[in-house]
Amino acid sequence: MSTSTIPETPTATPRDMSAKELLRWSWRQLTSMRTALVLLFLLALAAIPGSVVPQADVDAFAVSRWQERHPRLTPVYEKLQLFSVFDSAWFSAIYLLLVVSLVGCILPRTRVYWKGFRARPPVAPRNLTRLPDHATYTTKEPVEDVLDRAQEVLGRRRFRVVADDGSVSSERGYLREAGNLLFHISVLVVLAGFAIGSLWGYKGGVIVVEGNGFSNNLTQYDDFVPGSLTSAEDMEPFSFDVDSFDIEWLMDGPRKGMAQKFVANLTYRETPDAEEKTYPLRVNHPLSIGGTDVFLIGHGYAPRITVRDGNGDVAYTGPVIFLPEDQATFTSFGVVKAPDARPQQIGLEGLLYPTYLTVDGNPTSVFGDDRNPRISMLAYVGDLGMDGGDPQSVYVLDKDDMDLVTGPDGKMFRVDLFEGETVDLPNGAGSVTLEGVDPWVRVQISRTPGQGVALAGVVLALLGLLGSLFIRPRRVWVRARREDLADGGVTLVEVAGLDRSGGGDVAAELAEIVTALQGGRPGDGTEEEKS
Repeated sequence: MSTSTIPETPTATPRDMSAKELLRWSWRQLTSMRTALVLLFLLALAAIPGSVVPQADVDAFAVSRWQERHPRLTPVYEKLQLFSVFDSAWFSAIYLLLVVSLVGCILPRTRVYWKGFRARPPVAPRNLTRLPDHATYTTKEPVEDVLDRAQEVLGRRRFRVVADDGSVSSERGYLREAGNLLFHISVLVVLAGFAIGSLWGYKGGVIVVEGNGFSNNLTQYDDFVPGSLTSAEDMEPFSFDVDSFDIEWLMDGPRKGMAQKFVANLTYRETPDAEEKTYPLRVNHPLSIGGTDVFLIGHGYAPRITVRDGNGDVAYTGPVIFLPEDQATFTSFGVVKAPDARPQQIGLEGLLYPTYLTVDGNPTSVFGDDRNPRISMLAYVGDLGMDGGDPQSVYVLDKDDMDLVTGPDGKMFRVDLFEGETVDLPNGAGSVTLEGVDPWVRVQISRTPGQGVALAGVVLALLGLLGSLFIRPRRVWVRARREDLADGGVTLVEVAGLDRSGGGDVAAELAEIVTALQGGRPGDGTEEEKS
């Protein structure tokens, strides 16, 4: 006995394709719904580092502190662009591929949907009683009257109706597919909104000490991230002063010691010649000026320090920004630089304790409010490295060419000062005075012109999702034919329905249609069969 085998049809692989076929195959893969879902998942996954790793366009100070604590990981993170995830090349690549995939997926579906929308409802099947949901009855009315009533009844129920020879075909629920398309288009609208914001918007941050002010120009920002097409002329010429900063501290209860109700009282002008206005800037309640929003995002303390050099001259005086290292007690780190000191430049770095207390011999802050402020800093003399023209962070002290100040016993010398106190540095290097402590606020100033577009995309996505979930596409056919009987002729009416979404109660709607066809009274005709 011989056996024969059916030869297998060889499957073409990308390696066997020509350049044109490979391009077409790649385009089909990119524009498939599966690829779009994978890219959407990758985009969400790629955004995770942006919420875990400090971002330069959100908080440059947090980035600097992170880099100081992780000197070995910093070069790796910089190469991977993890400090600016949403501006990175790899995130942009996913973003653009998703846009292309969605466009390539939506256009063919829109064309198919438009053809289906304009097409006539399909003619009635030959045997309507084979459909899962159907009903038949007989009536004395002529066929023409039955069919006319069927068109009227189905039209009132928002079916699209077409009359054929001896039957009526109807269909509704076309907007379900429109809802699906609208949802996909809305994703493009949201992405377009983000793109508009990144191209024509900007974001920056600045720390302003109580009693000081800010003008909206590039030189005033501590960090500034402009959009690719942003120019200085696009920035609103507003300015504001921080008149006061108020915090309410909880003094009892389970949350004792925590702060709440942060309010920065601002006086601002929308233009240099405009009338002054006031605004209580609070968290999540930004000040909107034109298309720019001013957000309150942080606060801390700035001790007012005066440094005199070895000649007795004032080398530096003013508030110094200290950055909180502990959000519970607001123990803060800061650096003081006095490049004008003579005969040697003076540098200080150390901590501010807002409510100072010694616990087991260790200095600490037991409360975030500045009730008993004290600074504890180390002093250095030498060259601060600021004369070479290279940029320096105001929060980092370059100690490569500086010497630690020591006391007469050879041990390191600490500058420990309460408010109003002065300490002389050893060897006639100078003196340091703590004049007082002022609060500062950190504000984020951003212009995002694509916000309205992104919001419209979200609303469209919600509408499209609701439409695709709740609209039920279904078809209903009505056929009527005359049958001659011994006692006279009757009209046999067949009604059938088909739910194309796999959900909903078609039988109940079909029963209502049959009742309406019978004139609203089920007893008008003789109902023979229902299923």
